[in-house]
Amino acid sequence: MNTKTFFTLITAAALFLPATAALTQDNDGKAPPSVMVPLPDPIQRGFDPNNPLDFERPPEANPARNPAQSQTGFGDADQKIEILYDVDELPFAVRRMRELIMEAARSGDPEQLRPLIGKGSDITRLSLTDIEGDPINYIQSVSGDKEGHEILAILLEVMEAGFSRLDGGTENELYVWPYFYAVPLQDLTPPQRVELFKLVTAGDYEDMVSFGAYIFFRVGITPEGRWLFFVAGD
Repeated sequence: MNTKTFFTLITAAALFLPATAALTQDNDGKAPPSVMVPLPDPIQRGFDPNNPLDFERPPEANPARNPAQSQTGFGDADQKIEILYDVDELPFAVRRMRELIMEAARSGDPEQLRPLIGKGSDITRLSLTDIEGDPINYIQSVSGDKEGHEILAILLEVMEAGFSRLDGGTENELYVWPYFYAVPLQDLTPPQRVELFKLVTAGDYEDMVSFGAYIFFRVGITPEGRWLFFVAGD
């Protein structure tokens, strides 16, 4: 992956975001405190039993959220940030969407992402600004190569990274890859920095520390399994 094109991509167009699955709590039954920025009202849509990517929501579940801006503040020091690696801990619908995204990325064909991205009001957000035209064409346009293979490689590496559960046990619950999105970069341990350098260069890291947040590509999937966003930028 050519991460050296990272900041060129961001200045050309801030990138990617969306996803759906079931509410969970910590083993002690207590919901982790929020580390999310304020979010807009959820998008309402009906359950489609004929759609293999649609999952029926529990009545208490709040559908899609729309975060993606970088978090420059991380709350109080005693707030809990969940850093997870075991995908078996994911709700089934989140785990399934992750697998489908990774299969599509491995295929080398950006078109395989189309059914996962969706359309209309439920479309996966791919930029922090509005985009015009076809989403797959947009994905290819921001890739370092015209076929879109670089972006697929980035997406695959992001989904292979450790992840974080934000606002666990609340209506705002969200699973975000990689977990660097949710933690102060200057507090990363040496092993965690090695993990980060699989995604970005050392120069990118220093720039993000100066900025105050991880601003490379990240993916968000709701507890109901909806691919909410795939974006980069601040």
